[in-house]
Amino acid sequence: MTACSTTAARRLRRSLGVSLFAIAAGLIAATTVAAPALAADVTWTDIANDAKTNTDVLMYGMGIEGKRFSTLKQIDESSVSRLVPAWSFSFGDEKQRGQETQALVHDGVVYVTASYSRMFALDAKSGKRLWSYAHRLPDDIRPCCDVVNRGAAIYGDKVFMGTLDASIVALNKNTGKVVWKQKFADHKVGYTMTGAPTIVKDQKTGKVLLIHGSSGDEFGVVGRLYARDPDTGEEVWMRPMVEGHMGRLNGKDSTITGNPNAPSWPRDKDGKLVEAWSHGGGAPWQSATFDLETNTIVIGTGNPAPWNGWARWPGDSLYTSGQAYVDPTTGDLKGFYQHTPNDAWDFSGNNELVLFDYTDAAGKTIKATGHADRNGFFYVTDRNKLANAGGEANKPNSVLAAYPFVDGITWAKGIDLKTGRPIENDGQRPPLPVGDEKRGKAVEVSPPFLGGKNWNPMSYSEDTKLFYIAANHWKEDYWTEHVGYNPGSAYLGMGFRIHKLFNDHVGTLRALDPKTGKIVWEHKEELPLWSGTLATAGNLIFTGTGDGFAKAFNAKTGEELWKFQTGSGIISSPVTWEQDGVQYVGITTGYGGAVPLWGGDLADLTTRVTQGGSFWVFKLADVKVSNAK
Repeated sequence: MTACSTTAARRLRRSLGVSLFAIAAGLIAATTVAAPALAADVTWTDIANDAKTNTDVLMYGMGIEGKRFSTLKQIDESSVSRLVPAWSFSFGDEKQRGQETQALVHDGVVYVTASYSRMFALDAKSGKRLWSYAHRLPDDIRPCCDVVNRGAAIYGDKVFMGTLDASIVALNKNTGKVVWKQKFADHKVGYTMTGAPTIVKDQKTGKVLLIHGSSGDEFGVVGRLYARDPDTGEEVWMRPMVEGHMGRLNGKDSTITGNPNAPSWPRDKDGKLVEAWSHGGGAPWQSATFDLETNTIVIGTGNPAPWNGWARWPGDSLYTSGQAYVDPTTGDLKGFYQHTPNDAWDFSGNNELVLFDYTDAAGKTIKATGHADRNGFFYVTDRNKLANAGGEANKPNSVLAAYPFVDGITWAKGIDLKTGRPIENDGQRPPLPVGDEKRGKAVEVSPPFLGGKNWNPMSYSEDTKLFYIAANHWKEDYWTEHVGYNPGSAYLGMGFRIHKLFNDHVGTLRALDPKTGKIVWEHKEELPLWSGTLATAGNLIFTGTGDGFAKAFNAKTGEELWKFQTGSGIISSPVTWEQDGVQYVGITTGYGGAVPLWGGDLADLTTRVTQGGSFWVFKLADVKVSNAK
């Protein structure tokens, strides 16, 4: 493990110690304070229409396309200055670490997950706790990047969430009682689950499926995508995201991912696949979107393991650091595009994949996918072409456009649209140690491994046709180290130290035009931006900042129109909904995540930010609730 990663691990262990001891000592899993009135079951039709309805938030991404756009406009550019707190709820106790969640809302109930694999059901009008659930975690979990949970899924009479001990849990949405629980991998070797599950309906069979991935690339797991029966939790299929590994369908071996000979992974002098292939990463740890027209699950895949690309050289290390198009019936790959072949920088590919209509230079409308990658480039891909690629990876001309969305990118000049491959700059893959050296010569790379943008999801406005990206400007000193796999230990082979790229800011909120790549406007922040964005028909963009402000901006100009200090840094994703004639905006506060653990100079910069854990809800001061009880 590198010096920096060892320090980060110590920080995390110190913060986990008391909390994990309390959990291991027998924390009661579910606490019901007051049983809510029985709400209607959530149907697939409800979920499919999530982006079109305003009274509920039923999907991570606020719709199956993941646009995070609301047609609500009671709160708009002229009224947002009158936004005030309606209520707040504290997650309480000592487990106040990074809160990266996005809330769901259904029938007047807010469902919000929290650090340490917890969930709360809250009355959407008052904030009163209806029930809470705390998963009983063992003391040997291996979270890479804090004890976060990014959200839940909802369907029928259940809510679903992943846990840090590589399990997924279904709770009765009215009582919080456990309905079923499935362990899907060994947490002791590094498997976890931090992303929100996704509900899809297979248009071929009519079956509703619960889709989720695994986390743990930094520990040398083989990333897996799962489909489950939401009623029972039973596995329907499993798809590994490393070429040459076998999938499952209905409990039996199904098909191998990619070419059975795994030509994108190297072999040793005896013709055997190298060690890295058995621990190759590619974990799909973020949430999926779903293309109804082509009946396709669209999801990003994580970085290859180890980070040290020479341990995987030569070869592209498929199917890591890219976007996967998956058949919901069988779990087979329908197509794949790799953003960073043989990713040696931990750029990953997990950032959200937003489905939208793209108009090309000839005026033709194309069903496209938008993606702002950690490698600093924004991609527009042809999702119909990728969903109909017959399993082929990197289908020619599937990339419609690619632009830098941050400044100072050093590792590549750009993206070749004919091949889809990056045009790498020489000298940006750090050299191996020479002789008895413990580490190789350091090179300066930008973006660093934390990315031009990390997991925090962007939004797309149906009105302005712009993407709103919370990004960061930073760089790193980066060097190679010797690497070998040891179960449960970090599998990196790289060392790093992150620094500022510019003196006046790190965070940059940017509005990007996907037609041209033009940055229409930007807003700078001193601290890194780690919060998602929300676009609304009120010509507003909502997000949060590392120093604790919830903020609203004019979507067309970038003018800051409103802010409120919540008391802790914000690294979550805002949502909005309407109830009884009132528009509400909700956002979770509580600082943590990867930056204070791994961020080098930036970790030192954020030491002044207090930890926390609360859900804040805002409304206009002069709008009265109709039909109030």
